[in-house]
Amino acid sequence: MHRRMHHHHHHHHEPHCCPPQMCPTQFEQPHCCPPEEYVRTNYIHTVVPHVQPAHITTVNKHIIDHQYHFPCTECVVEECCETHTLCEMPPEPCHMSHHHMGHHHMGHHHMGHHHHHMDHHMCHHMGHHHMGY
Repeated sequence: MHRRMHHHHHHHHEPHCCPPQMCPTQFEQPHCCPPEEYVRTNYIHTVVPHVQPAHITTVNKHIIDHQYHFPCTECVVEECCETHTLCEMPPEPCHMSHHHMGHHHMGHHHMGHHHHHMDHHMCHHMGHHHMGY
């Protein structure tokens, strides 16, 4: 009898590995973490002009001085009044006696006229200024 012996062992054997194959990528829902905070500061320079105008009014006041002048002229007039008085009648030598000569007295006689002389001396004439009113 002859027996063939087969070695068939039923033991547990390691599997044989096949070369790996790449499968399509799969995506899961994202896991969200709380955000990290960063602060960025921007400085913006803004110029605001403020204008306060001023105005100066110069008033020129003219003072007018009205000056009044009253020039006056002046004269000195020299007058002379003359009288002719006949104290006695002139002698008539042909008709008078020796006795009556120089003693005959008839009183004062005025001849009936007077002579008036007017001499203008020192007449100063300053120009008149007409005031216009």
